[in-house]
Amino acid sequence: MPRLYSLHICAILWWFGQVLIGGAMSAAMIIEPDIQQKLAILGGEATDEVTDVPASQSIRQGIKHATGFIYNAKPEGGGVTRLFKVLQTNACKFSCPYCFTSCAIRRQRTSFRPDELATTFVSLQRARRVDGLFLSSGIVPDADATMEQMLATVERLRFKEGYTGYIHLKLIPGASFEYIERAVELADRVSLNLEAPNQARLNRLAPDKKFTESMWERMAWATRLMRRARQEGRPAARSLTTQFVVGAVGESDRELLETIQRAHRELGLWRAYFSAFHPIERSPLADQPAEDPTRALRLYQSDFLLRDYGFRYDDLPFDAQGLLPRDRTPKQAWAERYLVEPIEVNRAPRHVLLRVPGIGPRAVDKIIAARRESRLRDLSQLKRLGVNTGWAAPYVLLDGRATAVQLALW
Repeated sequence: MPRLYSLHICAILWWFGQVLIGGAMSAAMIIEPDIQQKLAILGGEATDEVTDVPASQSIRQGIKHATGFIYNAKPEGGGVTRLFKVLQTNACKFSCPYCFTSCAIRRQRTSFRPDELATTFVSLQRARRVDGLFLSSGIVPDADATMEQMLATVERLRFKEGYTGYIHLKLIPGASFEYIERAVELADRVSLNLEAPNQARLNRLAPDKKFTESMWERMAWATRLMRRARQEGRPAARSLTTQFVVGAVGESDRELLETIQRAHRELGLWRAYFSAFHPIERSPLADQPAEDPTRALRLYQSDFLLRDYGFRYDDLPFDAQGLLPRDRTPKQAWAERYLVEPIEVNRAPRHVLLRVPGIGPRAVDKIIAARRESRLRDLSQLKRLGVNTGWAAPYVLLDGRATAVQLALW
C-alpha cells in the first residue's frame, strides 16, 4: 500500500467503524466493556511498551518492571514507585508497523472517558495499590482531540479529586502548543517518544509522523516552558524524557546516541528509554527477528556516560557499522582502547576518575573527600568507597603503585 494513503485509509476505517456502531444501535444492543475490562485492555497494552533491560550491577537505577497495569519504577534516589500505567485509548489513526495500537492490526479497541479513568485511578490510589499515574494514548481522531481527553483526565484528578501526587503525561506528536503548555502545568514529568533518531529512520518506523515539526519542536517548547516556570518560581513539570524503538529499521547505535546527545544539550533531556524491538503478530514486521535486549542495555549505559560521566557520543567505542560491543560495557571497551596509562587515584581530577571502569559519580565524590584526609593505598579502601575494584584495578595506581591483578588463564 503506498505510504501516501496509509494515514487516510486508517482514518476512514476508524470513522466508518463509528458509523457502523452508531447505525447498529437501533437494531441491536452494543455492549461496551465495563471498567474492569477496559482496565485489563488499556492497562495491559500500556505495559506492552517494553523498556526493561537485563539486570546489571552497572544499571540498577531507572530499570522498570510491570505487573499487569502496575509499573514498578525505580527512581534514581532509590526505592520503588508503583505507577498506574494506562492508555486513554488503544485506538489510533496511524499505521506504524512496530506499534501494538496501529490501525493496521486487528484487535479489540476501547477508550476510557476522563471521569472513568480518574475515578479508577483514585480508587487504586486510595487502596494504596499505586503511587502515581503514567498516562499515554493512541491517537484518534487527531492529536488535539486525544490531548483534550488526556488533559481532562488529569484536570479532574488535580482539581476535583484533589490529587497532588506524581503524574507522568505523554505528549502527543503534532498536538497544538497550548495543549503542550497545559500538560507542562499539570504534570510532574512529560515525555514524547521520538521512536527513531532522525527522519530517514522514522519514515520506515512511523511514516505519518514528522521528526522535527511534530515531535522535536513540541519537546523544545515544553523545555522552554519548564525553564521559564523554574525561573519564575511557578509549579511545572520537572523533567522531560523520550523513548526509542531499537532494532526495527536498521538504525545504528551511533545514530541514536548522536541524537540523544543533541537532546541533552538542546532539550535538557533527563534521560532516554529504549524498547528493544519485538515483533507483534499480524503486524507488517511480524516476521522480523526480535532485537537482542543486551543492545538496549548498552544504550542505557551509554546514555548515562553522556549525561553523568562527561563522555561525548563520538568518544564511544563504535565498530565500523556504528554499533557498540555487546560483551562488555561501553566504558570498559573505551578503557581497553584508550586508557593506556594507569590513573593515580590520589591526584586525578574528577573528570579523569569518571573515565575509569568501576568508578561512578558517587564513588568519585567519596574518593575526593577521603583523599583530603589521608592517602589511598589499598584496593580495600576503594571498595569501601563504592568502587567496583575488579573493574578498576587494571587502570589505577594507589600512591604510585599498581594494584595486583589476577591474569586470565586463557
